[in-house]
Amino acid sequence: MPSAFDLASLLTLHQIHIDFEQLDKVTTYFGSFQNAVQASDADWQASQILRPSQQKAFLGEQRDFCLQRADEALIWCEQDAQTWLTIYDEAFPENLKNIDKPPPILGVRGDVEWLKQPQIAVVGSRHASQSGLEIAQDFAKYLSTQGLTITSGLALGIDAMAHQGGLLGAGKTIAVVATGLDRIYPAANQHLGRQIASEGAMVSEFPLGVQPKAFHFPQRNRIISGLSVGTLVVEAALKSGSLITARTAMEQGREVFAVPGSIHNPQAKGCHQLIKQGAKLVESGQDIFEEIVDVLPFELSPAGEKNVLSSPKSSQEKMNASLKTSSQKLLEWVEFEPISLDELAVLSKMPVSQIQADLMMLELSGHIEKLSAGRWRRIK
Repeated sequence: MPSAFDLASLLTLHQIHIDFEQLDKVTTYFGSFQNAVQASDADWQASQILRPSQQKAFLGEQRDFCLQRADEALIWCEQDAQTWLTIYDEAFPENLKNIDKPPPILGVRGDVEWLKQPQIAVVGSRHASQSGLEIAQDFAKYLSTQGLTITSGLALGIDAMAHQGGLLGAGKTIAVVATGLDRIYPAANQHLGRQIASEGAMVSEFPLGVQPKAFHFPQRNRIISGLSVGTLVVEAALKSGSLITARTAMEQGREVFAVPGSIHNPQAKGCHQLIKQGAKLVESGQDIFEEIVDVLPFELSPAGEKNVLSSPKSSQEKMNASLKTSSQKLLEWVEFEPISLDELAVLSKMPVSQIQADLMMLELSGHIEKLSAGRWRRIK
């Protein structure tokens, strides 16, 4: 850990998407992150550490904006089951430290203990066939039952089914997203995202408030594969983000598995290409488990049976235990973006009188806050 390490200062630099290689130069040139944040514009320009786009986002009046966003990020991590994990922390996943261009900081919404569990990435097409969707869920459920955590990208299609399968087993699931953790994208996966944050974990290298952009998705794919001991591709076209994840996994020295399909299915062509390039053809979750079991931290019973890893209990799960069932149901519809009573009534289909009572309980318990114009916003 660098001397005079300071989370607030690192979060300030995080706002301009500074990478690990640049941070190394920052500590060498300025001595500490705190010194760097307080340094003059002239010193920063002389250092030649920042790219032109980063200089534009950090120097001059923009410095105050970055400091403000860092303060907001610190407030965010004061909430239960929300934290910032830096590469200098002992809890930072070892697998991820060793990849090319590791993320210097990760936001985690959920229980960080899941990041320590052995993970298998399951990825594939957003436009998968019904058969592909069922295969993804079946593989993920089997591997999660064996104690592996299922890691994917929260996209529609294969990703979503992989997460759902992971939630059915002891290993649960981790979603690596391409936005800030104060939003869930795509909107269709709002409920799934909240469930993952409650029972597993959502992870992002991006600052709060970051919207989904096309170049974010291939960037986050290196984290999906980097966290995992292997990557399974269920269905993928020849030009797809899933193949980027698989190729990144190969470059990281991780196992790659692919499910074969019909030669007439364009969503199978990517998997067939991977198999030609050396990916292991698999027909069941057991095929994968047998390939990677030797590198997993499982203890064997005297009979030779593999004991499933213990499942950490999330802080979010503990936090919700005290809420009434109706309040828990309503909380599913209250996002970090403001929502009105009328909108809640339409979405939840609950009586207005019940919604008002549950809103009061959720406010008293610190889960939500009341805003102007009869709107509410989630804060936990």
